[in-house]
Amino acid sequence: MAYQKTITYNTSGRGTYDITDDINQLIAKSGVDIGLCNVFIQHTSASLIITENADSAVRHDLETVLKRLAPDGDPEYRHDYEGDDDMSAHIRCMLTNDSLTIPISNGCAALGTWQGIYLYEHRTSRFSRSIVVTVMG
Repeated sequence: MAYQKTITYNTSGRGTYDITDDINQLIAKSGVDIGLCNVFIQHTSASLIITENADSAVRHDLETVLKRLAPDGDPEYRHDYEGDDDMSAHIRCMLTNDSLTIPISNGCAALGTWQGIYLYEHRTSRFSRSIVVTVMG
């Protein structure tokens, strides 16, 4: 059995957006009790992460680290067609994930107690982001 759905999110700028409930709703809708869920973002300047869902300071600290690793407006960047955050967003995407595969148990994502699934917007402006969710079981 397989089920696939594309969902769209409108982001309001750089940051993390909790999509855990939406993913669990799609898994429930699929009718799969045991299997796998693949979540894939169709962009190169936003990504997906699984991280702590209880303390937002964790996500703040992740942003602090990524600012150091991929600063906006580095004069060495050649790709800056869409602004100072363009190339840094591509680097951030490469350092994180464009897809996640999550086990399904009892009809929902088998995440740990403190885990959540997040869309991570790396651009500073608003964007519409498409995520393909495929459930197999």
